[in-house]
Amino acid sequence: MALLGLLAGCAMPPPPPREDPLIPPYFAQWESPELVGEFLDGRDAATDPRWAESGAADIAEYARWAEHLCGMACLKMAMAARGQTHTIHDLRRGVQPLGGYVEQSDGFIRGLIYAGAVRWLNERGIAARIVLDEPMPVLGPGEFYIASVHAAIRTPEVEPPRRGGHLVLVFGTDEDGRWRFHNPSGIGAAQQRDVRLSPETFSRFHADRGIVIPL
Repeated sequence: MALLGLLAGCAMPPPPPREDPLIPPYFAQWESPELVGEFLDGRDAATDPRWAESGAADIAEYARWAEHLCGMACLKMAMAARGQTHTIHDLRRGVQPLGGYVEQSDGFIRGLIYAGAVRWLNERGIAARIVLDEPMPVLGPGEFYIASVHAAIRTPEVEPPRRGGHLVLVFGTDEDGRWRFHNPSGIGAAQQRDVRLSPETFSRFHADRGIVIPL
């Protein structure tokens, strides 16, 4: 009995739950995800204390680009899931010369233009493709879909004025058939990481276009 008591007293605690391998690492399009709500409310991106982690040349470059990089945040997450680490501006500098972004003479930034990102992925042996007029592509384990949605998807109870204009990273469905995705401009963890929406709700925001990134 004494031996049993000794063994019971030395019992190891249960191991922590394993992380779901389906879920890719999360990154916001701003370097401080906890401040996204403030940036959307008008806080100057130049006040982001973590701006240098973006790989921007200086704080002015960071502030100018931050609200345009939802696509690069999605690409950063997809590449991180493959074990490849990139700063968001390293990705932007790689994709932009391939046509992914256009800086117009009036200062307006166009992009993400899908063809540039797809070309960048193709050059690395990843058979990414553009999806047009397709409600939702079928994804296998480890595959991703950078989906064009309206930014109001962070408040799904609201009816969006239109579809598209923002990008999120879809990585599968759950046991209830809900789409699972990361939102680079979600407010708070619940609307940033592993967000889940029914196909019917998602479709209200989804423009039926995007980029599929296969294994």
